[in-house]
Amino acid sequence: MFRLWRYWKDMRHFQALPPEMRRIVFYSEGPAYWVHLEAIIRHLVQDYGRTVCYLSSQETDPGLAQNNLRILPFCIGEGAMRTTLFRFLKAGVMVMTMPDLETFHIKRSIHPVHYVYVHHSIISTHMAYRPSAFDHFDTVFCVGPHHIEETRENEQAYGLPVKDLFEHGYGRLDAILKAARVRPVQPRRKSGPLRVLVAPSWGPQALLETVGEQLVEALLDAGHEVTVRPHPQTRRLTPAVLDGLLAHFRGHLLFRYEENVASQDSLHASDLMISDWSGAALEYAFGLEHPVLFVDVPRKSNNPEYEKLKAVPLEVRIRAEIGSVLPLDRLKDVAQWVERLVVDSAAVAERIRAARCQWVYNLGQSGERGAERIVEICDRR
Repeated sequence: MFRLWRYWKDMRHFQALPPEMRRIVFYSEGPAYWVHLEAIIRHLVQDYGRTVCYLSSQETDPGLAQNNLRILPFCIGEGAMRTTLFRFLKAGVMVMTMPDLETFHIKRSIHPVHYVYVHHSIISTHMAYRPSAFDHFDTVFCVGPHHIEETRENEQAYGLPVKDLFEHGYGRLDAILKAARVRPVQPRRKSGPLRVLVAPSWGPQALLETVGEQLVEALLDAGHEVTVRPHPQTRRLTPAVLDGLLAHFRGHLLFRYEENVASQDSLHASDLMISDWSGAALEYAFGLEHPVLFVDVPRKSNNPEYEKLKAVPLEVRIRAEIGSVLPLDRLKDVAQWVERLVVDSAAVAERIRAARCQWVYNLGQSGERGAERIVEICDRR
């Protein structure tokens, strides 16, 4: 009941603000999304002196605790109050990382608001996401040229209005690159126990949900250190999978478990990552230049018509460039594949650097560029 009271109070406080203080509004689903918005907000406040409203659905979101007079925090929950607030929102620009606007219960406002989508993954737009996931945004901040190619092709294929596509980049990658420059260098192990990070996607055919226990067991039996870092949706949708993993391996000296995906510690402390179709694999490879071993579980597809577009999803075409692909029927040999990949890590790192330059805009500067574009949009209104 106390939470509902806070949500209602924050919503009313936000709605009571004068219009000039609601010109730039950000919405975050929770703590994991702050990293995608932080740099943009910081540059809006510091470089342009703009006041921003930061709405979040979770009280633990770091964006709600910035202690900056120009960042106005409001916790609105994720129930009916959020739905109502969105429907009757009065703002100039709404910036969000949540797709599927207009598809479910979160609708565009009845008032004239300019909606900006900031991608929270490097992966493509047309396979892992639902149909129409981005169709109802006015502006899309694109990570790289693949997002522009796919979005334009999708607009043409379905007769959609042409959106403003902005060459943005990727805030989380910039944060990883920045942290890597100041952290002590940990020598990559090429013999003996390796530090393996298992960070897959989520869904009924994802890695942990299908062969998670077998994979972890094979690595531990080979003497490697294993950290499992599940996607937050796995805990939300299939908690029994994670509880089973913990029950099985919690007492093992080489087993670690981490659910705080906002933290970078396990990324920097590992020699390589094992993943499936997760966007985290691209963040990891591009950010640390470490290889990724992809276990070849079925493709994660939430769009049955994705092959209608000629564009090949980035997460399909890039796997061999930033690592190796392990067939499911070779799962028992995962330790040997991991060891070979780490030995070849220098050559993989060279390929990763080339791919990063090809597929990500504005490396290290996405926050500045994003703030600049939001100011332009806001000032045109």
